[in-house]
This record gives sequence, structure tokens and C-alpha cells, in this order.
Amino acid sequence: MHLDGQHSMAIIHSMITTVTQKNMVTIPAEVGRRLGIKPGYRLDWQPVEGKDEILVRVIPDRKELSRRLLGAGRDIAPERGAVAELIAERTSEG
Repeated sequence: MHLDGQHSMAIIHSMITTVTQKNMVTIPAEVGRRLGIKPGYRLDWQPVEGKDEILVRVIPDRKELSRRLLGAGRDIAPERGAVAELIAERTSEG
């Protein structure tokens, strides 16, 4: 199983889990800690074509996604002040 998320993870040793009768699995504690998986997070399971492998992508809850997006535009244009530009635009419109 490959795990994909915000952290890259070097496989140190094998961690085997068992699928229950209800098709449920337990995330090994070490994997959960390393990827920051918390209750409320979702996992996107994608079979890898032609292989007996699954790509699992961690989808954080809305609160975490919002926290990550907060201030994301500053990285793109740190010299711009979007709020100040919007205020100036509204002021010039009358």
C-alpha cells in the first residue's frame, strides 16, 4: 500500500493490517502519527492499474483544510495587499 499526503514517508518496515468481515482496516498508529491523520479525516482509495496496490490519499477535515488555505495567496504575491486593493477599488467606484 502506498500512502500519499502532505508528508512523504520512507518505508522503514512492513506494517500489516487485516481486513475485517465488514471490509474495515485499522491504520497503523505509526502511519497515523506520521501523516497527521485525525478523526474526521477521510481516505481516498485508488487502485493502481495492473498492480495489486492501492494508493491512499489523506483528505483532512474542513477545519484543517481551511487552516492550510489561510494566507495561501501570500506565497503567490507577497507584495500585494488584496484587502487594501479591494478597499481602494470600492472607494474609487464611489
